[in-house]
Amino acid sequence: MAQLRQDYAEFTRRGVEIVVVGPEGEGAFQDYWRKENLPFIGLPDPQAKVLKLYDQEVSLFKLGRMPAQVFIDKQGMARYVHYGGSMSDIPKNSELLGLIDQLNEEK
Repeated sequence: MAQLRQDYAEFTRRGVEIVVVGPEGEGAFQDYWRKENLPFIGLPDPQAKVLKLYDQEVSLFKLGRMPAQVFIDKQGMARYVHYGGSMSDIPKNSELLGLIDQLNEEK
């Protein structure tokens, strides 16, 4: 999430809203967001309802949810999906911003 915070202005400049979904409950999410002063939306998902909608993988051997990045356009269509195989398998911001630029050009 720190990676996303670093380039948050670049994401919003491109019309992107970042929503981070995680397994913690509401209280833990609020505490973390306040402590880290995160500028984007945090959505607690302790019952894994959102996780199931997007088929996000859970690996007990790797301590929980695997990373996933999904771009959803204003019509609600998933335009890009990346399911990471480990916690280190997260695309760089520069890659994500480049993909956003490509999607915006397609409009």
